[in-house]
Amino acid sequence: MASKTAKTAQEILMDDFQTLVNDTERLLEHTATLAGDQADELRDQIHQSLLRARETLQLTQDSLTERGKAAVTATEDYVQANPWQSVGIAAGVGFLIGLLATRR
Repeated sequence: MASKTAKTAQEILMDDFQTLVNDTERLLEHTATLAGDQADELRDQIHQSLLRARETLQLTQDSLTERGKAAVTATEDYVQANPWQSVGIAAGVGFLIGLLATRR
């Protein structure tokens, strides 16, 4: 479920940034020809796109922070509940890394 939420948030973020880029490109193309109200309207659209992108980025950051904290808590709980297994796993991983490092 968290993976689905993160993927959806990532897709929304990418869409918002794509919209922002497209709006910015339109602004650059029309800067020379637009005057007055048209320029103000286009700037407002770009500003709104930027605000949506920032909000989505903040939501994604918050989601990732929460997931990171949950992972740390789960790891700490596992290590406290199974200290010898954790030591064995860490020793095994260290051994494998040592073997791979000496092969090169």
